[in-house]
Amino acid sequence: MKNCAIVGINWGDEGKGRMVDLLTERYDVVVRYQGGGNAGHTVINEYGKFALHLLPSGIFRKGTINVLGNGVALDPENLMKEIDEITARGVELTPDNLKISDRASLLLPWHRDMDELEENRLAEKKYGSTKQGIAPFYSDKYQKKTILAGELFYPEAIRAHIKDLLEWKNLTLTKVYGAEPYTMKMLEEWLEKYCERIKPFLCDTGNLLKKEQKEGKGILFEAQLGSLRDLDFGIYPYTTSSNTLAAYAPIGSGFLGVQIDEVIGVVKAYSTCVGEGPFVSEMFGEDAELLRKAGAEYGAKTGRARRVGAIDLVATTYGIEDQAATEIALTKLDVLSYMDKIPVCTYYSIKGEKTDRFPFPVVLDEAEPVIEYLDGWKCDISKVRKFEDLPMEAQKYVNYVEKMIGCPIKYISIGPERESIIIRGAETK
Repeated sequence: MKNCAIVGINWGDEGKGRMVDLLTERYDVVVRYQGGGNAGHTVINEYGKFALHLLPSGIFRKGTINVLGNGVALDPENLMKEIDEITARGVELTPDNLKISDRASLLLPWHRDMDELEENRLAEKKYGSTKQGIAPFYSDKYQKKTILAGELFYPEAIRAHIKDLLEWKNLTLTKVYGAEPYTMKMLEEWLEKYCERIKPFLCDTGNLLKKEQKEGKGILFEAQLGSLRDLDFGIYPYTTSSNTLAAYAPIGSGFLGVQIDEVIGVVKAYSTCVGEGPFVSEMFGEDAELLRKAGAEYGAKTGRARRVGAIDLVATTYGIEDQAATEIALTKLDVLSYMDKIPVCTYYSIKGEKTDRFPFPVVLDEAEPVIEYLDGWKCDISKVRKFEDLPMEAQKYVNYVEKMIGCPIKYISIGPERESIIIRGAETK
């Protein structure tokens, strides 16, 4: 069976969760391979509405194995809170359907403290962190100063390791930021309250995935955020601290030799951006507020208002290239139904020269959007299930975007529910 990655093409918040939830019926295993609890994947199904932060979006499908790979920033405290929340609403979650890599590093309580302290220090130059400890976590990981989840099975070794890290981390907390130090007692309580509960889920996920593949099972890899937030190829330094690209899935999952056959890139029918950094097609004022309200554009993790703008075909084409996307899922097309004319950012203008190539990050502040307008359809499309039943203006919008980005749009989301989807070509099969 083919393996697939579902990835964000833009700044994140494209609607990956609803696509994973939709497509997991075709797959036996769903893997989160990078990132942490700093973003939310919104899913609506028979259990209700959920904003998942760490759990893979396949957790609602019975018979599906869900994996948190070694590339994930594993926050035991928030993970257990998330597990408790969804099991309280009738979702079955056991060590049989949730597996966590024993090589995933633990996000410790001080990582969240460090995140907030540094954002406060940066003040007006802040990166727009969600303050979930992600940047300090990955910084520590690359300094080899984190704890592997598998160490939880070795009580003496993990306490000695924590003691060493505690001495080092308290120097930064107290001397650099003037914050209160941690004590060994505080961390032992944290170990007991949260980390003991994740131990039944821990295993060698790399071997698990190899075994499932040998048995002919299909694997779906779920990314967090989007191409433009990738640490290496995004709008640095306004990125996340991990690699959001499909190319990282083999490493972050622990299945190093896996072949990814399909990459579904998720693109919103307009642009949104949570956090700081350049956003060329951004809209302001009344137009922005109308779009924000129409799309309910508020962060699933933070609740803060998302920045909104016209769909950015320059950034989207760049994201598709970086992800090596084979097909596109276009989400929230229904949100645009109120518009008379729909803005599309087709090119950038940099010092008077028009370009369709996404520039180096430091040049983005000089870029101005070149906007074209397409006719709106001004009617409810949420009940449409076939592409040819869409208003002609909506069909033209989709076809125009598809032509400009050079990648086939197969899925068109016209609502947040599982069934609110158009699958192009499905009716002919």
